[in-house]
Amino acid sequence: MGNRWYGLLAAATLAAGVLVPATPAAAAPTFKVPFPCGQTWSGQTRTNHSPAYSVDFNRTDDLGDPVVASAPGTVDRVTDLGGTSYGKYVRIDHGGGHTTYYAHLNGFNVSVGQRVGYGKVIGWVGSTGGSTGPHLHYEQRLNGNDVQVRFNGALALYWGTKSYKSDNGCSSGAGNGTVDTSGTPLTVRSGPGTGYAAVGTVADGTRVTISCQTSGTTVTGTYGTSSIWDRIGSGRYIADAYVYTGHDGYIPNVPRC
Repeated sequence: MGNRWYGLLAAATLAAGVLVPATPAAAAPTFKVPFPCGQTWSGQTRTNHSPAYSVDFNRTDDLGDPVVASAPGTVDRVTDLGGTSYGKYVRIDHGGGHTTYYAHLNGFNVSVGQRVGYGKVIGWVGSTGGSTGPHLHYEQRLNGNDVQVRFNGALALYWGTKSYKSDNGCSSGAGNGTVDTSGTPLTVRSGPGTGYAAVGTVADGTRVTISCQTSGTTVTGTYGTSSIWDRIGSGRYIADAYVYTGHDGYIPNVPRC
């Protein structure tokens, strides 16, 4: 990979000159590879990396490739450090002291305070900050401390390079979604927009079957701003911005209404 792997300059966790193993708490979320479903990326760890347990992801011609949230959470930092360190980076708070970092981005697709789920595009691979070539610098932290990265509960390779295939956003399945409104019932409309008559509500956490999707009124909800509406029955539509489907945008293989 040449110099493209080299990026961040920060202090590694050392004890008597030996790296201290760190095990994520049992309450850790199920972290997934931070790239769209089905993609394969080369992830490298090395003893001189800072922080010690971070992973650099790379593949051919990856500049501008989408980076997605590794687990559901709330974006709490969207920062541009210019030509030093992380450059453009995003941090996501997953609760319980768990956070993830996505550094050297080419641009942002989220804002502070935004809730994200699996498969949500948060930015794009870049070479900002201290990077000398396009790649994604990725970290998992617990209470601010760098910990060994795990995907689907399995420990990443330390030390060396390994190929990782993403199942991020694959699990929900085409045509299915889960309503997420932080407790408030979601209004069901007779058509794809807020100007249509209300014909009922769907409770927070309800699993819905989406028969087709179409465009309508733009709505800002739990999963960002979207003009997509999901039909969940005859004459029954809900705003996709409040539905977790595992996909950023239209669901593949689901027809347009």
